[in-house]
Amino acid sequence: MKIVLAYSGGLDTTVSIRWLKETFKAEVITVTVDVGQKDDFKKIEERAYIAGASKHYTIDAIKEFANNYISYAIKLNGLYEGVYPLSTALARPLIAEKVVEVAKKEKADAVAHGSTSKGNDQVRFDLTVKALYPDVKIIAPARIWSMTREDEIKYAKEKGIPIKVESSKYSIDENLWGRSIEGDIISDPSVEVTEDAFEWTKQIANNKEIISIEFSNGVPTAVDGEQMELHKLIGLLNLKFGNHGFGRVEHIENRVVGFKSREVYEVPAALGLIYSHIDLEKTIYTPTELRFKKYVDQLWSDLVYQGLWFEPLRETLHKIADEMNKWIAGEVRVEVNNGSFRILGRKSDYSPYSEKLASYNKGWYPSDEMARGFIEIWGMHSLIARRVRGL
Repeated sequence: MKIVLAYSGGLDTTVSIRWLKETFKAEVITVTVDVGQKDDFKKIEERAYIAGASKHYTIDAIKEFANNYISYAIKLNGLYEGVYPLSTALARPLIAEKVVEVAKKEKADAVAHGSTSKGNDQVRFDLTVKALYPDVKIIAPARIWSMTREDEIKYAKEKGIPIKVESSKYSIDENLWGRSIEGDIISDPSVEVTEDAFEWTKQIANNKEIISIEFSNGVPTAVDGEQMELHKLIGLLNLKFGNHGFGRVEHIENRVVGFKSREVYEVPAALGLIYSHIDLEKTIYTPTELRFKKYVDQLWSDLVYQGLWFEPLRETLHKIADEMNKWIAGEVRVEVNNGSFRILGRKSDYSPYSEKLASYNKGWYPSDEMARGFIEIWGMHSLIARRVRGL
């Protein structure tokens, strides 16, 4: 039997290599997908081989993640429940897709991943695999074995497996779009998260910084006048925004699997870019377009979070996003300082804003007759309804 395992290099998936070999008498091939996490991929490969992998693949998918996934998270203002920028959720279908590609190449009998039965990621991995490789068997060791974290560490030591024992306090998932933090005191929603949980959003710079972000077709293309590829732009803004302590999210999240959880994220570039994009949309869209777009954004965010990347509606929403974002071009100036983010101004060739119309000091004013007529017609539905109801 041949099994291809999505391999992060952490405790669960490292133990999974040996467990899969022993349980299924299988050859295990590991796949690590680089989506911007700060890992030593050479050491991850070495760990995989020592744990028992027969072959290892490291796949660089950073640009693909930025251009084909994150770009839509920006165009569609991807904030699950209005808060979470979908960093972990967004990367899972891409990682699973790369694992499936290797499984097909290697003619594997099964695909495996390290998700537990309590997490959302099992849904995202399983559904992606089912969409792309319907006939392959899916194995999730952590859903099968009854080992606790301590049991896994003991198992690894007994088998002589070198493991990356993460902080005993926190479980971390990281990619270009964000850093997810779970475990320890975070499980108690009444307790403040301590500073040791954070890495990306430490207060380094003491002075405020003003940053200009340029957009074209709804996607950021330049910072402070310097054009750059999207993945590099995101990396730069993670540093710039994070160095001012901006980008922390803490909230109670409704999981796919049926219960609420407290979640903590560091997402400086994600939040800053989405807030800037939303500001441009408000500047450019008509009121009707803006209200419709908010509904589309919410639908897309729910689909991505819930693991439904291959739902046909998601593809339709991408087409809508491409069409509507043709007009989202311009510049947004922002200020970051001491954990805060503030938009200072914006400009766009597609903005219908007119100072002549909006200014109270000069320009156009409707006549008293025009204003009275508008108000009468505008409120007619409401006023007539009140009268006939005797209110």
